[in-house]
Amino acid sequence: MCQYCGCRDIPLLRDYIAEHERSTHSGEEALRACERGDFDAAREHLSSMADELRAHWQGEEQGLFAVLRREELYAEHIDPLVAEHRELAGLLASVDLTKESDRHRIREALDELYVHIRKEEDGLFPASLTELDGDEWDTAIDAWHAAHAGREMIASVDGIST
Repeated sequence: MCQYCGCRDIPLLRDYIAEHERSTHSGEEALRACERGDFDAAREHLSSMADELRAHWQGEEQGLFAVLRREELYAEHIDPLVAEHRELAGLLASVDLTKESDRHRIREALDELYVHIRKEEDGLFPASLTELDGDEWDTAIDAWHAAHAGREMIASVDGIST
């Protein structure tokens, strides 16, 4: 993600970016565990990835995506992203890591997830900076909180809690 648009300074977007990083890290750890033949650890990492993404997708889809989707231009970009969410969720729920073919599917899915994340972080997130008004940001943030019950947003870099 670029460092100049200011996305990382917006609490909601900063949290979504951190969730992307945690999810891909879990996926990478799962693949490394598979390479070692430690399928129990791999399943735990994929389970963590699925849990992280479940809340992430709920918050995105019911918040940021919902308010951006009001504009037809963004809807045509959001709908395929939501379909990708569903496809990955299905794979994570059904994969058998003891099968080489499924490990290959996870490798491919992780590569696709990186592309998916770039679409969000380099496209939709910067667009939201100029498109959303105060009420829409409130809606998007409320959806994040609903999807992440019991969690707080990451405190800002300067130590002020968000």
